[in-house]
Amino acid sequence: MAEQFIGLKSFSPKAETRTIKPCPRLEGEVVLPGDKSISHRAVILNSLAKGKAQIANFAPGGDCLATVRCLRALGVKIGRKGSRDSPTLLVLGIGEDGLREAGNVLDAQDSATTMRLLGGLLSSQPFLSIITGDASLRNRPMGRLIEPLRLMGAEISGRGRDSFAPLVIKGKKLRGIDFTLPVPSAQIKSAILLAGLFAHGNTVLYQTILSRDHTERMLKRMGASLESQGNSISLLPLSSPLVPVNLHVPGDISSAAYFLVAGAIHPDARMVIKDCGINPTRTGIIDILLAMGARLKIGNERIEASETLADIVVESSELKGIEVGGDIIPRLIDEIPVLAVAGCFAKGETVIKDAGELKVKESDRIATVVSELSRMGAKIEPLPDGMIVYGGRPLSGTDVDSHFDHRLAMSLAVAGLIAKGETTINHAQVAEVSYPAFWQTLRQITEY
Repeated sequence: MAEQFIGLKSFSPKAETRTIKPCPRLEGEVVLPGDKSISHRAVILNSLAKGKAQIANFAPGGDCLATVRCLRALGVKIGRKGSRDSPTLLVLGIGEDGLREAGNVLDAQDSATTMRLLGGLLSSQPFLSIITGDASLRNRPMGRLIEPLRLMGAEISGRGRDSFAPLVIKGKKLRGIDFTLPVPSAQIKSAILLAGLFAHGNTVLYQTILSRDHTERMLKRMGASLESQGNSISLLPLSSPLVPVNLHVPGDISSAAYFLVAGAIHPDARMVIKDCGINPTRTGIIDILLAMGARLKIGNERIEASETLADIVVESSELKGIEVGGDIIPRLIDEIPVLAVAGCFAKGETVIKDAGELKVKESDRIATVVSELSRMGAKIEPLPDGMIVYGGRPLSGTDVDSHFDHRLAMSLAVAGLIAKGETTINHAQVAEVSYPAFWQTLRQITEY
């Protein structure tokens, strides 16, 4: 088996700009990259299983590759085959006792999922680990991770009075806890569950608002004793090794969102989004676009690897502004930048609230979305926990900046398709964090 594993190249983008021009029609079929959230969890959990697994359509972006590199540094053999944009990972799981102390500091780059999930896992391992990341990640909140892990008995600390990375973890045997998640965070929930796999006693979590449930689905499929009922999750520590699972990762709905919005706001568009994951904890963007009047049709629904996926047809629509807030926000938090673009072309006001989490993403997405869309002529105002978008004002192409935020870069590209004149996006290469083929796919649907 060992000779089948090949190295994974690191993500090292070159600074670049992209110029977007309005186009007369959007048409074609969109093939999505693998879901980023599922990919992280699939490679981590299969690494902890005992035996071989293949993960097809693994997310090709920089975030997931950071997780792969960290796991390899911890002794897991991982390689890949297939194309750059749709690789298949080959994982040789080493079981609960197989991880080894890394020879150097682990680098999560700008992936909070990598840092938080591995932070939970490594808290239970009998060795020292240090995890850092780039400047953006080192300024994202980690106290929300440290607090519950310490309640489990973890020795974990961070910079700024345990608020930020780098994280220093001295692994030890943990104990299960009953814990209510103060914010709806799938990353923190997953970190606690990973720690709970190897703890003494049960781990019980309560969610005030449901967040994405990929970890729970995958743990059940791999043989963990986990029960979900309403807003509570109960996990027993492992009594036998996790069972490795082969899977084909569904297309990423967060990546689909750019094309769903583009199709809905363009005056002459029809696109088919293929094999898109429609896990109900992730479909907030679909629900909101439908509420705004988007012409979306979902067909060919099926279940693969405990996840639901489907094909989605989107056509030119007349959108109306609505209010977005409450329990739906965790189901579309990553899609809010492009939802703001949709609001620019809707009739009336689109009000987004209860989304204060936007301030601690790769950029302060309230500030950066407002500033960059305003440059294009949008009337948009920040709120402490969101924004108000006044629709119906035409946008004009100009120079804008991604602020090194992949979701902002792609959202500005969608706006540029409809704006008058050319839109130049600085630091556009950051799209590779989650969607390396984005610019190629955008070109395909505009050239048809």
